[in-house]
Amino acid sequence: MATISFEGETHGELVVKVRRWLASVEGEDEGQLSTHEVVEQGAELTKEALRIIASAAPEPVAQSEIVKALTSAGYKATDASKQAIIDGLDSVEEVTGGGVVKLARDASKTAMYQMNTAVARQILKSLRR
Repeated sequence: MATISFEGETHGELVVKVRRWLASVEGEDEGQLSTHEVVEQGAELTKEALRIIASAAPEPVAQSEIVKALTSAGYKATDASKQAIIDGLDSVEEVTGGGVVKLARDASKTAMYQMNTAVARQILKSLRR
């Protein structure tokens, strides 16, 4: 019998992971992410990196109180930063009626297209050599 499991510290983390998995299984693109989802995913990525770094340490170091405290502090700082960014974006969006966030979203699309073009050119150059 096949099984699947997801790990997360909060219900929200689990929901994000399940949605991502379902989209990949169905061959769908996850679609455009909201600004909050981008911030949320960045924070989760940072927390996952902290967890991996802490678990990669040798056993006596990984189990030390200082590593546990530093990891916990990293989690708290990440969560506080995430909340501050989301609150700040909400304030900017409220004050500007969403205009600034829309401009940033449009700029990111342009930057991604230009980046993809540059990457494609580099790949072609390397293949021609």
